[in-house]
Amino acid sequence: MPRAASGLEGHLGYWLRFVSNHVSHAFKLKVESHGVTVAEWVVMRALYDSEAVNPSEVARKIGLTRGAVSKLMDRLVGKGLVFCRAEKADRRYQTVTLSGSGRTLVPVLAELADRTDEEYFGHLSKRERADLIVVLRNIVQTRGFENIPVE
Repeated sequence: MPRAASGLEGHLGYWLRFVSNHVSHAFKLKVESHGVTVAEWVVMRALYDSEAVNPSEVARKIGLTRGAVSKLMDRLVGKGLVFCRAEKADRRYQTVTLSGSGRTLVPVLAELADRTDEEYFGHLSKRERADLIVVLRNIVQTRGFENIPVE
């Protein structure tokens, strides 16, 4: 006789994915309406609090490979949102920084993130939101997750 199968709705992962998909999709549409992807937004936000930094440092900070960050940087440079400068002494060493338009766009996109949070989690009390963050951070720490979600 086959073993009984648990239902989807009984799994925390099901509910996390259900909520995550809806929140992520809504934010993706908002960010893309400003001409950037969520992954590009993550890189821009990482650059916002820094002066010129090495792309390797950005990769380490957000948990992506240097190759992935390099591709994202190329796209952001092409959009005029990031400047990339090679050092005179060693052309292989580069630094990246937000352009003026990139620096202006980051707070706009951060506001979209804030509004998305409010749309999806605004019905929760401050305490419930704080508790949810604690629980999710605990899972991240316990599992050793390091990569920032970009998609």
